[in-house]
Amino acid sequence: MELLTLLLILLLGLGGGLLLQRWPGRHGASPTYPQRAPFLGGGTPDTHAWSRYHIRYYPMTLLLIAFEMEMMFMYPWAAVYVEQGMKAVMEMGMFLSILGVGIVYGWREGVFKWQ
Repeated sequence: MELLTLLLILLLGLGGGLLLQRWPGRHGASPTYPQRAPFLGGGTPDTHAWSRYHIRYYPMTLLLIAFEMEMMFMYPWAAVYVEQGMKAVMEMGMFLSILGVGIVYGWREGVFKWQ
């Protein structure tokens, strides 16, 4: 009985959706050609995709990923710390030192200087 009720609800929902799609008067006037034409689509690009972005954004992106990875692993670590104790502290210390190397690299490259 439950399967029959579910099938009936599914058929009514599907039929109602199809009816609303085909409803006369729902559609307005058809758009003109300039409205249908793709905006900047299909044309040849002026430059190559890699040349659009300046190289100075890549070290900043790597630094952002380092901070994001740190936060992603710090939250579950707080729950594990209660169970594991000093072992978890040492593992997090190693993880943070590896991320620290990335932050020092970014600092040396001048990522923190706003230009």
